[in-house]
Amino acid sequence: KLADKICNFNRHFAEMGGYFQSTSFEDIVMASKGPVTFYDSVTGKPLFVAPIGRSAEDFVNESYKHGWPSFRDQEVVWDSVRVLKSSGETVSVSGTHLGHNLPDKRGNRYCINLVSVAGNPV
Repeated sequence: KLADKICNFNRHFAEMGGYFQSTSFEDIVMASKGPVTFYDSVTGKPLFVAPIGRSAEDFVNESYKHGWPSFRDQEVVWDSVRVLKSSGETVSVSGTHLGHNLPDKRGNRYCINLVSVAGNPV
């Protein structure tokens, strides 16, 4: 129900900051022997692969700092993701609302709703 509210026909709502902390997100990332692929909850297409160019600890720590899983440019699957220039809204090419690009001094930072990228591969 939460995923449907966030992912579909939405341009404004987000899951609560820190929601990912109540899930297995951190355990999965930390236990992985390499990058983890995050899939569109609606279509099952790959959207993000992380961590790339940083440690799992850095990825998880940045996500804690900002309250949502936080991806960088090198972790975006650009064949499947678009960022709307007018608002920074980040969406899948199929239209799933993912979150927003909130750049910081290190560059683009995509704060993404975990429910939007917790899908299974097609």
